[in-house]
Amino acid sequence: MLYGVGVGPGDPELMTLKAVRVIREADVVALPARTKECVAYRIARGAVEELDEKEFLFLHMPMTKDEKILRECHDRGAGEITTLLETGKTVAFLTLGDVTVYSTYLYLHRRVLAAGFRAELVSGIPSFCAAAARLGIGLVETKEELHVIPATYGTREALSLPGTKVLMKSGKAMGQVKRDLLEAGCPVYMVENCGMENERVFHSAEEIDEEAGYYSLLIVKEADHG
Repeated sequence: MLYGVGVGPGDPELMTLKAVRVIREADVVALPARTKECVAYRIARGAVEELDEKEFLFLHMPMTKDEKILRECHDRGAGEITTLLETGKTVAFLTLGDVTVYSTYLYLHRRVLAAGFRAELVSGIPSFCAAAARLGIGLVETKEELHVIPATYGTREALSLPGTKVLMKSGKAMGQVKRDLLEAGCPVYMVENCGMENERVFHSAEEIDEEAGYYSLLIVKEADHG
């Protein structure tokens, strides 16, 4: 059995009871990295003390938009997982936030199912929900819409959408994202490394650090919500 396990945004206390149980019961823990020193591992280690006793499978997943490279990585990763499943082992693949939101695991999940094995998604708290709670604000109220946008693909047109906009995966595009936000003039909040020791909170577009890290999430409200 393969489990895709969402470990939440950063604080180990935000991991679900099911996620902790599945990790504890798994024979193998798979990580989207070359070593254990990745964020998903550090989060899970804070809730599952016996994590280091597990067998690990490291699956390097490069951050690229090259479809050929990604397809090769996903095929190879699914192949390594199915090899373990064929021996009767249970595998828990750890992924940040929720397993259904921009998760690398989904590509492996579909391949493993297509190969005839069983696989299950274990939900985790999405980063944008945790960030809103950290900020003490609501994401959507009454008839508001919620839009989740991968910021590296451009934000200018998305910022004109009604309701609340969540900008994820800004990465190296943060400078352009900040310029777009300043031009739009909407209330903006950003949480970098939500729930982690190096967390930072920003309450306006002007405050945003253009050098902020990959795990930075922005919440953009309509002007009349302040």
